[in-house]
Formats: sequence, structure tokens, C-alpha cells
Amino acid sequence: MKVHLKTLGCRLNEAELETWAQAFQKSGHSITRQAEAAQLIVINSCAVTQDAARKSRQLIRRIHRDNPQAKLVVSGCYATLNQDEAASLLGVDLVVSNKDKDQLVEKTLTELNMDVMPAMSTEPGEISLFTRGRQRAFVKVQDGCRYRCTFCIVTVARGDEISRPVQAVIDEINALYKQGITEVILTGVHLGGYGSDLGNNLSDLINAILSETDIPRLRLGSLEPWELPEDFFTLFHNPRLMPHLHLPLQSGSDTVLRRMARRCKTEEFSLIVSQLRAQIPHFNITTDIIVGFPGETEEEWQDSFNFIKQTGFGHIHIFTYSSREGTKAATLPNQLTNDIKKQRSQQLHVLANDMKLAFCQENIDNEFPVLWEGYHEPLEGGKQRVFGYTPNYLKVSCVINNDESVENKIITTKLMAVKEGYIVGELDGNRLL
Repeated sequence: MKVHLKTLGCRLNEAELETWAQAFQKSGHSITRQAEAAQLIVINSCAVTQDAARKSRQLIRRIHRDNPQAKLVVSGCYATLNQDEAASLLGVDLVVSNKDKDQLVEKTLTELNMDVMPAMSTEPGEISLFTRGRQRAFVKVQDGCRYRCTFCIVTVARGDEISRPVQAVIDEINALYKQGITEVILTGVHLGGYGSDLGNNLSDLINAILSETDIPRLRLGSLEPWELPEDFFTLFHNPRLMPHLHLPLQSGSDTVLRRMARRCKTEEFSLIVSQLRAQIPHFNITTDIIVGFPGETEEEWQDSFNFIKQTGFGHIHIFTYSSREGTKAATLPNQLTNDIKKQRSQQLHVLANDMKLAFCQENIDNEFPVLWEGYHEPLEGGKQRVFGYTPNYLKVSCVINNDESVENKIITTKLMAVKEGYIVGELDGNRLL
């Protein structure tokens, strides 16, 4: 049977697709990139915003319209929070809530009468590693969150914290490395809370991975800026742990953070950033910011804007606040108008672009080991533009001949100039524009 997997939303959703792909393959089925060719389609939905929920509904309808013969299974946060609605959508054969995600493949094959004897038993193949090409894979190490930020519906959908055993993570990474994966990204709903149910912590997991696997690159997904273990910062002295963290700030105003029920004040956030930058040159800090949270006054907005500017980020994901039914923030007074939210969002986008450019400029004339991706852009004259990422997650481009390949190779590259969307690199001593 051909299975097509589709996701909306976070990296954790992508990591779950990876796990399902391998499980389907172990059951003797194959993964296809073409939804039209599939007999079974699984959608991992999102509901982090009202817009994400709307896009999830649209995706379900479009997938069924394009391939009405295929069995359609829907999981994820939208399907969990709106189970009856998801089940009633045309073409949906099965809804699997987040609490049953670990049994999604088994439930799908049994409840839809698709559990057939495999033609042969195979290990996961390269095709299952489609989330970020053949050189990078996401590994889910933790699910659930014990905190309740007032704007967040995902923690309600995901449930209590559950951590995977260290050995299970190590076994998965070693298996991925044998398949040719060069970089692994650890993901979780509350990654910093890893081990709270096992008696260990995130540092213990990272140390175990670095000592018991040979994966060349280890990267961390989005990490809440609190509860970091005492020895966390020293872990980055190991060059295999990539010097880039996505630390969601959400607001640069302490009073807004308090209404959000965030557990990290601006002073504590600044201390974390300072420690990282003091120890590791060119450390890249990226973040999330919510614009227009209920009750955000002009003074609070200016405080937030100034703190963001003072901190400096390599990239910002900017979210305009949208009310989510079932969250405390939806009941707060003084909801802002769309005009105010739009104005503040535009102001922050300008600042974010300026900071991103400044950070890129700071890295020019330095050499970094770049992991080159499979994606390329054909050019005239028998040339191709290839793309890769530095350890601190800057996108780099070089031009090479069509008969050359640098895919999945780590090559020292000098950063030469900033272009729109990437940095021009110099590979093997030749200036390649």
C-alpha cells in the first residue's frame, strides 16, 4: 500500500510524521510523495492559531477532493480539539487524537482493515526522511507540557508531559546515522522539561547522545527559556552541538509576560542570551513574538519593542495575536483592534529584517563548516546554485558545476557577502557567485 503523509504546524508534527513513516514501512507499506498516488493519506493537523485550524480544514478538504478514493486519517491538535468537526468533514475515515498518536499506525491498519501481511520486512528507507531532505531528521524526545500559558491551546491538546527513555532516543539516532543522516534535531512540546518524569534532564540526554552516537551534528528545536539545567551552557563547547537556539520570548514587556503566564522575565532572558554569546562566538538566538496581546498598551508595546531591539535576534517569527476558544487569554479584557495589531506587526517586521541583516553581516569573512543540502537551483552555462547551513543556522549559497555534488557533505566555507535570502559562500578557495 502507498501511504502519503502531510503535516501543518510545528517541527514536532514533522518529527511525528517521520516516526509514522518508519512504522508504515516496517509494516511492509511504502511512502509516496504524491498524494494522488496514495491509497492512504494521513494528515497531522495544527491549531496553534485560528488561521492554522482553518488551513487544517482546507487541507483536509483539498486532499479528499484531489484523491477521493484514498482512505483519509486525521490527527494532530486541530483533530484533537475539534474531534467531532474533523470526523464530519467529507472524506475523513478516522480521527486519531494526540493521546493515541503512538498507536496511529496500528489503529489505522486495524480499524480501516488495512493491516495486511507485508511482502517483506524492511528497515526504514531513505524515502521516509523527506521532512528536511536526506541529510537532516527530526527526533521527537518529549510530548506534553505542564504549563498553561494563557494564549496556548496546544498544551491542552497535547496533555501531560511524557519523555522518551534516553536509550530509545540513542537507538533512533544511531539508526538514522546508519541511513546517512548527518544532522538530528531534537523536538518536543516542552523540550526543556525533558526527563521531568524520568528523573533526569535535557543535559543528561544531550551528553548521552554526544557520547553514545556518532551523529556529526546535533541541533535543538524550540526551547522555552526556563528550567535550563545548570550545566546547559557548557554543552555548547562540544562542536557537534550546534550554536543556535530558538528561545520563544513572546513579549519584551514584563507586564504582558505576566498576563501570558510566561515563566521567564526579560531580565532572566537577557542573562541567558548573555551567557550563550559570551561562551560561543556567533551564537544565533532566534525567537517568537506575539504582537497585540490583550491589553497591550502603547507603553507596553514600546517597552517590548525596545527590549527586542536591545537584545538583537538572528530571526523572529512574528505572530499577530488571535483569540483561541478554550484559552484564558480569550477571556481577557481590552482585546486590541486589528488596525493596532497590524501597525505593530509591520513595525516589528522592519526591525526584525534589520536585525537579521546585521547578524548576517557580523558573520561575514568568517569560515564555517557548512552542511550542504540536496536542494539546488539550475543556472545557465552548466552551473547550479546549491544551498547549505552553517552551524549557527545561516543559509549559505555557492555555485558549482552540474556534474559536481556536495549534497550531505560538511565543507568549510568562507562567508563572503549577504544577498537577499542567503549568504554567498566561497568554496574550495574559489569565489562562487
